[in-house]
Amino acid sequence: MKKLSSNELRERYLEFFEAHGHRRIPSAPLIPENDPSVLFTTAGMHPLVPYLKGQPHPAGRRLTSVQKCLRTTDIEAVGDATHATVFEMLGNWSLGDYFKREAIMMSWEFLTSSAWLEIDPNLLAVSVFAGDADAPGDTEAATIWEKCGVSPQRIAHLDKKDNWWPAGGKALGPQGPDTEMFFWTGNEAAPVHFDPQDKRWVEIWNDVFMQYTRTANDRYETLPQPNVDTGMGLERVVMILQGLTSIYEIDTYQELVAAIAAAVSKPNERHQRIVADHLKAATFILADEHPVLPSKTGQGYVARRLIRRAVRSARVLGITNMTEVMDEGIHITTQQYGSTYPSLVRHETLAREKMKAEITQFEAVITTGLRHFDRLRQRNTRTISGTEAFHLYETYGFPIELTQELAREHQLTVDLPSFTQALAQHQTDSRQASRGKFSGGLADHSQESVHYHTATHLLHQALRVILGNHVTQRGSNITQERLRFDFSHPEKLSAEQLQRVEHMVNEKITADLPVIKEEMTVAEATAAGALGLFAHKYGERVSVYMIGDFSREICGGPHVTRTGELGRFRITREESAGGGIRRIKAVLE
Repeated sequence: MKKLSSNELRERYLEFFEAHGHRRIPSAPLIPENDPSVLFTTAGMHPLVPYLKGQPHPAGRRLTSVQKCLRTTDIEAVGDATHATVFEMLGNWSLGDYFKREAIMMSWEFLTSSAWLEIDPNLLAVSVFAGDADAPGDTEAATIWEKCGVSPQRIAHLDKKDNWWPAGGKALGPQGPDTEMFFWTGNEAAPVHFDPQDKRWVEIWNDVFMQYTRTANDRYETLPQPNVDTGMGLERVVMILQGLTSIYEIDTYQELVAAIAAAVSKPNERHQRIVADHLKAATFILADEHPVLPSKTGQGYVARRLIRRAVRSARVLGITNMTEVMDEGIHITTQQYGSTYPSLVRHETLAREKMKAEITQFEAVITTGLRHFDRLRQRNTRTISGTEAFHLYETYGFPIELTQELAREHQLTVDLPSFTQALAQHQTDSRQASRGKFSGGLADHSQESVHYHTATHLLHQALRVILGNHVTQRGSNITQERLRFDFSHPEKLSAEQLQRVEHMVNEKITADLPVIKEEMTVAEATAAGALGLFAHKYGERVSVYMIGDFSREICGGPHVTRTGELGRFRITREESAGGGIRRIKAVLE
């Protein structure tokens, strides 16, 4: 068996199929082009769907490539020996050219020939489609394997869940039966009979025979041209060739895993693998040909989920310098894969900036969020309600999947339907707010808007300290992206004054001051020195928010619990908002 590195296997594979008449094509972006059916490219076939349906490919009918892929279905499994979110898939295609016999024989030659991988045939087994009411069993593939020298006892006949692509056969479009190849990883001799349930048999390659297309009326129709679509997971095969037990031990992971281990004070193999995988996967997303930035929806939500899950695992590991670990992880990933996927080099700076901002933002609230979760789990109940899960999501930025993961670790469940209902209601309220229905200057009560609301209190007091007590609020407008604050002042602020205001706000953020609410009468609030230009809005009893000893204001809320959650404050613009009124716009980074 050849002990090849990742780069060597990648090149050997392409060379083999080029020698068999295939044309090498480049990897498609992770972010699919003109395909709204999937968030990411999960297999080499996605960019080729038009050609699998019959459209001529400019490179011909025999193709081969190495495709970068990302599968969100495996995120929860990351941490074991073989699962990864982002990976490379070696593939070859026949677009109406050769079919089962040639595909299987080439697979067998590449795996077992002394000129290529030289794997012992006694360590290999295969599976084929058993057949059902939609399609007959693939006896043809089984016969071809036997002719290659595979014993019938090493050929398993399985259903659509295991031997059909896409799995289960419920997706629309091109699909068909497949045959999978397995390698024996056990320490003892491989058993004569192949048991697919034995986890020591690890799948390494999949040949898909696209004979059908599933239509919207649930019919399986024969494609005008039969195609072959294969996929071999590069990382798993390198692990096997190098005699390792985990993909996190292979050459492309070693430097990244070592960098993370160096920052760990409480070692935990699973969480170290999660940090490694998620930093790598997030880098691939942020530095794709079509970069995607962390956000609340779609592909951006996946990026956010990966980064925040990595931050949580980093805290379990006792990592205290996550932004430095992230910075090194991006550099290692870019250096490791940049020659194969040039967009990583082209967008490295963007990836650094956006991942750092996301980590900084989440680190500011995760401590408080975890404390809140601990209070929830210590109650005499086994369920986190949807309202509570939504509070963790909205106030502390916990993706619902992170809350579910934390709950599972403590044998709790999450009421997902009621969370979904709360989220839908919030989205409705946000849409109304975006059409002008602002409450207390806030577009909504999202985590970001709450941060900006609290920062506005710090800004207000900093302006009073630096410019004088004549400064009073004249209005505010707060969204998830920025704050806008209007205040009384007769003249334009100098650059030096703006710098001092910005510095003072950041000084109070760095001090991590507590934000405390007290209920009192308007008279009591005034006697306590609380600012309250709009106190008449709140009735006889009011809420006074105190930020350490720095700021006191009558306000309807909501606010963060400590200023350290806010991030870095930066003034982006200062301008006139009318006679004697100035306006400041600012962001949190």
